[in-house]
Amino acid sequence: PLRTAQRSTAGCGTPRAMTKDASAARAQVEETFTTSIVPTLIDYIRIPNKSPMFDPQWQASGHMDRAVELLAGWARGQLPDGATLEVVRLGDRTPVIFIEVPGTARDGDTVLLYGHLDKQPEMTGWDEGKGPWVPVLEGERLYGRGGADDGYAIYGSLTAIMALQAQGVAHARCVVLIEACEESGSYDLPAYVDHLAARIGKPSLVVCLDSGCGNYDQLWCTTSLRGLAGGNLTVKVLDEGVHSGDASGIVPSSFRIIRQLLSRIEDEASGRILVEGLHVDIPAERKQQAAKVAEVLGTEVYDKFPFLPGMHPMAEDLTELVLNRTWRPALSITGADGIPPLASAGNVLRPSTAVKLSLRLPPTLDGKRGGELLQQILLRDPPSGAHVSLHLEKASTGWNAPALSPWLAQAIDQASAEFFGKPAMYMGEGGTIPFMGMLGEKFPGAQFMITGVLGPKSNAHGPNEFLHVPYAKRLTACVAQVIVAHAQRVT
Repeated sequence: PLRTAQRSTAGCGTPRAMTKDASAARAQVEETFTTSIVPTLIDYIRIPNKSPMFDPQWQASGHMDRAVELLAGWARGQLPDGATLEVVRLGDRTPVIFIEVPGTARDGDTVLLYGHLDKQPEMTGWDEGKGPWVPVLEGERLYGRGGADDGYAIYGSLTAIMALQAQGVAHARCVVLIEACEESGSYDLPAYVDHLAARIGKPSLVVCLDSGCGNYDQLWCTTSLRGLAGGNLTVKVLDEGVHSGDASGIVPSSFRIIRQLLSRIEDEASGRILVEGLHVDIPAERKQQAAKVAEVLGTEVYDKFPFLPGMHPMAEDLTELVLNRTWRPALSITGADGIPPLASAGNVLRPSTAVKLSLRLPPTLDGKRGGELLQQILLRDPPSGAHVSLHLEKASTGWNAPALSPWLAQAIDQASAEFFGKPAMYMGEGGTIPFMGMLGEKFPGAQFMITGVLGPKSNAHGPNEFLHVPYAKRLTACVAQVIVAHAQRVT
């Protein structure tokens, strides 16, 4: 990547970087992944360190601590001279791995690299021979929960820095922050950011390795992230279940009332969210980027999903599908209670039904406001006097990236050309990374490179999640190149 720390005063102030030895950097990243990172990731996948929302007894189970020690142990063996690593623990909160690497350029400047190590739960549907805690290296794919989301982040971050130091290339001070609560909404993270504020400093560049890519052929950077409001909606109609033949037609079904309530939020025919307060005006630049993504990916916009034969997406226009996924609200029901499995379902009118709501919010909509709207709409005027409750578990605001500085736009494009042979692409993501909104507020002057390895079929949160190892290698080299450009930039 790897550029010497020369500067240019010509033109618009972007760096005139000189390649030192890109092939050597590429070889070093390849070697580190093959001999060290992938074997350690295999061990990491075996650990069922589910996020606290999915394992409330995480402290007693010890899986999170095992994962922290595995990753921190690897990192300690890679630290360059002068670097420090601390596992920070605040009371009963999930721990954080905090690494500081002294800079060799631009005293006082800081690059913050972010990732997480907690995992989503198991999910069903894994292929034979695979499983969430069963690592399988099949060709260029490493299967198992957490390898891509987001276990590789600490490895990629340190390996990028190591590649620079091996060539004596100047870089700013780097801080690596790996949390263990992201999949639960990062509710522990604000306390750590405040606790570590003096040690974090004021980053001028934030690199996040927890996002996605539209394909594995070029560098993808994330321009926006949706927010999230979610929780448990419960409808109760009886103290106990009763004979359905006796009660149906007299006692309203709790399932039917749930349907009525959800229809206040969503048009069941189109999937459009009916609450206008949950929509925002989409910026013109984001619409243009969505059109470019649709042009580059074509039907891969939806082909990456495992549709059943005969199924088709929610719209024909590819640009509209990209905008649906990145800038429009959308409702999913991700779980249910009160409904017995088919094998044990008798003729009973059940006393209650509960569903878990996952409402994705536009990037610029306040997450708290989204949760308030959900409560207002679902709890007013309960049908038939049913007992309706909504327990909100998440209310996260999304994120819309600031405009790229010329130096960063150039660095990203050069890195993609160097290591992929294609131009970089920019795309919003449908998921949520709460830390980004938090950092955007705390460091309004920072630049952001949000990227990741979650591409077609990688299926984070679902069955058969995999890390595309060659892409992770190239992405790591790209991050190194951008860190160099950051040190060379002229402000």
